[in-house]
Amino acid sequence: MTNINMSPETDMAIKPNRNRQSLLLLLVVFALPVILAKLALEQKWLEFGVTNQGELINKSLTLTDLGIEQSQFEHQWLIMYLLPAQCHKSCQQTLETVHNSYVALGKEMPRITPVALKQHEFSVEQSQRLAKSQWQIMPMPQQALQHISSTQIVIVDPLGNIILSYNPNGDTASQLDSANTSAEAQSNSTQQTRLGKAIITDMKKLLKYSKVG
Repeated sequence: MTNINMSPETDMAIKPNRNRQSLLLLLVVFALPVILAKLALEQKWLEFGVTNQGELINKSLTLTDLGIEQSQFEHQWLIMYLLPAQCHKSCQQTLETVHNSYVALGKEMPRITPVALKQHEFSVEQSQRLAKSQWQIMPMPQQALQHISSTQIVIVDPLGNIILSYNPNGDTASQLDSANTSAEAQSNSTQQTRLGKAIITDMKKLLKYSKVG
């Protein structure tokens, strides 16, 4: 039997190839579940389309596009709320609704970070209330408003892709502080309930389909 001895040069050439293959395999293992989850949304594998669920973002949009560094979230799913210029009554209710939706996900909570992007400082009362929650508060980058309107809520996957959005209507100051009648109050309460259910439903499906994050 003939023994084939590889030269040191050949051995050194093989090792980088093996390293690249290992790195590629690692990227595929991490990225594939997230890509499949996004395809499931686009192809309606999860039977999306109910009116009170999020709107699929068809264009490519990432945290980097919004001026946010992805690495600070350590491959987390994000429920991100872009607050209006002034956080009045409805804005505060939406903060509570989204936070309650996050808490309702129970054992899945460690995989998710709720993020609020603010444009102005909160009042003392608002700050005290938020301090009791798990919200991560960040200043809103100016370039974020070039891509997404304020008051929107978006879902971000662990790769930093923005895949779903929700519009919790009624966040303007004139509308928020005018809810004086019981009918208006009931309407806002119904709207908040639908928003919360939509976020919970969508997140449960995404988290079930993708084990990443």
